[in-house]
Amino acid sequence: MSADTTTGRDAPVPDLGERAAACAARLRDADRVLLASHIDADGLTSAAIAANALERAGIPFETVFAKQLDETEVARIAAADYETVLFTDFGSGQLDVIAPYAADGTFTPVIADHHQPADLNDGTPEPDYHLNPLLVGLDGAAELSGAGASYVLARALESGRVDNRDLAALAVVGAVGDMQATDGGLSGANERIVAEGVAAGVVEEATDLLVYGRQTRPLPKFLEYATDVRIPGITNDENGAIEFLTDLGLEIKDGDEWRRWVDLSMSERQTVVSGLLQRAIASGVPADRIDDLVGTTYTLTDEDPGTELRDVSEFSTLLNATARYERADVGLAVCLGDRDAALDQARTLLRNHRRNLSEGLQWVKTEGTTVEDNVQWFDAGTRIRETIVGIVAGMAVGASGIRGDTPILAFAEKSDEEVKVSARGSHVLVRKGLDLSRVMREASRAVGGDGGGHDVAAGATIPAGTRAEFVTEADRIVGEQLP
Repeated sequence: MSADTTTGRDAPVPDLGERAAACAARLRDADRVLLASHIDADGLTSAAIAANALERAGIPFETVFAKQLDETEVARIAAADYETVLFTDFGSGQLDVIAPYAADGTFTPVIADHHQPADLNDGTPEPDYHLNPLLVGLDGAAELSGAGASYVLARALESGRVDNRDLAALAVVGAVGDMQATDGGLSGANERIVAEGVAAGVVEEATDLLVYGRQTRPLPKFLEYATDVRIPGITNDENGAIEFLTDLGLEIKDGDEWRRWVDLSMSERQTVVSGLLQRAIASGVPADRIDDLVGTTYTLTDEDPGTELRDVSEFSTLLNATARYERADVGLAVCLGDRDAALDQARTLLRNHRRNLSEGLQWVKTEGTTVEDNVQWFDAGTRIRETIVGIVAGMAVGASGIRGDTPILAFAEKSDEEVKVSARGSHVLVRKGLDLSRVMREASRAVGGDGGGHDVAAGATIPAGTRAEFVTEADRIVGEQLP
């Protein structure tokens, strides 16, 4: 295909076609590129998509990762002496920090992101190469992830016989890892990327049970840990789950080994789903919650069945378990195809990650939250790692003893001088006006910190000792958003 094939209506996201083409042209003109990316599942898949596209285009590059793109980190990137820097899954929210370097010629930034762009109020011109769905009226929190933006760029980088549609698989992992699969599946621009992945033969879209662990968890654990829709006598009840499956007449073991969801035939799966629906109805589970049991699932057909990499939800969790423990290199290697040493390391990190999440969630449920007028919060100090406190916060919302109708702020010690804050809301609250990106940015800057993110999930770093002032400011802003 020609270099300009994806600049028009054939682009995966047509509204971003021209911006993507401009960014791709700038990258092709570069002698070498510094690729800088965020460290969560969306950031790692963004980096992997960009790395594959740059390599296929014959553009030399080096990759670096950062937990947060702040003034110190941007200064470090500037000192690396690259004329061109490609930012993936961050950069938009730090335009005010990046733009001066672009203006004075230190480096040319190319940004493929989906977060809320920062305002440039001092007259500094906006960088020329900025690819972001929010700039064309698309929702960056629900319709296109950082990996999706990188995929749009990767398609624009195609030339000759290069076809980057296989990278749609990683883009779907990034979108699901960024919690964009709501109401039963991916939507908006994400749907076009899914369609390209299906056409390329790397993604399979199906209607199935929306429970985590379809590929790897033993059947009883699969149902016991299905906490998104709580079914009495099954959820958090291993013996109850075993009894439920046995009463359905299923063979739940193959010899001495537990069978998994992926091992069941379609008729067996239908039997389980029907049984779950009947149990939920009989137990008084609300109809809208019952509807959440079944929805659209995504499978990566090139990956081995029964592995974490086959299911996009499990793949994204595996990636989160690498970078949040300072091993972004391992997650990137897995994304780039390493199925030996890197995958073994990632699985070890995942086991540790799950244990830490479980312990963190139990601590929050035991300690509870402090409820203000408009927000609730907890301060984990050093008990929960600052890299996973946001995940724990999201898991805690609506759990036993924790309110599900109020945004939650989670604090964890980052260093002696700084505190990490993570905020989580719900799509119901967002529809009512909640924008945690603005809450985090404005409340953190009011106390000498900085932050941003999405309307439903955001984060910030604030100076130690400013928590009380931060909570007061965040509570006030949320009160204005949700009167």
